[in-house]
Amino acid sequence: MELAPKKSMSHTPYIVASRFSLGWRPTMLSAESMIQETHYDILSVREDASYEEIRTSYRSAILNHHPDKLQKISETSDADNEVGDRFLKAQKAWEVLGNARSRAVYDSELRASREDLLAAEDVSLEDMMIEENGEVLELVYQCRCADYFSVDSLELGKMGYTLLKDGNTISIQNPDALPASIVLPCGSCSLQVRLLINADIKTPIDNQL
Repeated sequence: MELAPKKSMSHTPYIVASRFSLGWRPTMLSAESMIQETHYDILSVREDASYEEIRTSYRSAILNHHPDKLQKISETSDADNEVGDRFLKAQKAWEVLGNARSRAVYDSELRASREDLLAAEDVSLEDMMIEENGEVLELVYQCRCADYFSVDSLELGKMGYTLLKDGNTISIQNPDALPASIVLPCGSCSLQVRLLINADIKTPIDNQL
């Protein structure tokens, strides 16, 4: 298939990883089985909860997951880490939801992220074309507007993924070994695709532009 000349791209890909945690752009989302764990989930409150409800739940979470409790947990270090992790998550959730302005920004980002997930078309590594630029490998997928969706090995590295070249094949390695995905905006239009991350999928490196 002959592809149109590639245009320059300025849009930034972002992660939909394995457990949702929003707060900044490009948005890095923490999700398992595409189910978001939001700050509301962490504090066990509804998204329309009042300030008092959020504060009460936060205080309860802090008491239940306070580091002092680590001294009472002796089974495994994993249990210690889990309690400490939940404590930090509860603190972060309160920092965001306990302030009206930051909560409004968070709610807006949360809605936008859900719209992004619904709008994205799924593609796999096998669907991507490969472009080599020195030591940098770039994965591209043509949009119907004739521009491209794109992500390169350097961008993947910053996200915590490794674009691994093994002989004549490449694969994307996820350190968590969990299913994940990356949303890639088109360089020209509003369309986007979701690149599914699966370490078991390999594609020939001769599948080049």
